[in-house]
Amino acid sequence: MPQINEPDHGTGVVKKFMYLNRKAPYGTVYALEVLEMVLISAAFEQDVHLAFVDDGVYQIRKGQDTKGVEMKSFLPTYRALEGYDVEKLYVEKESMEERGLTAGDLVVPVEIIDRAAMRSLIDSMDVVLGG
Repeated sequence: MPQINEPDHGTGVVKKFMYLNRKAPYGTVYALEVLEMVLISAAFEQDVHLAFVDDGVYQIRKGQDTKGVEMKSFLPTYRALEGYDVEKLYVEKESMEERGLTAGDLVVPVEIIDRAAMRSLIDSMDVVLGG
């Protein structure tokens, strides 16, 4: 009797998602909304990558004071990403240097890569989202 292979409905296709953060953490909703999308993707067990370029590097900078903008800081959420298996965080080297930041200024461990490597990484993704 021939064997019939039934589809496995318990697992889905895993896609490589890149969330690209280009905006400063406060003043717009982009940073918070990207962070929420990251958590949702991680909950659905996708291969999540998170990149910080341009003013997006400020999103993970230590010592943020949000009292002046009357917003709650969501910086602690970045520290919790590891618990969601979101461990592929990247910062563009040139963006950090242009803003006078070093790895010691950041609240989470990241891989610092140059602009060309960031472009290659982005090109290797199935889905790229961000703001």
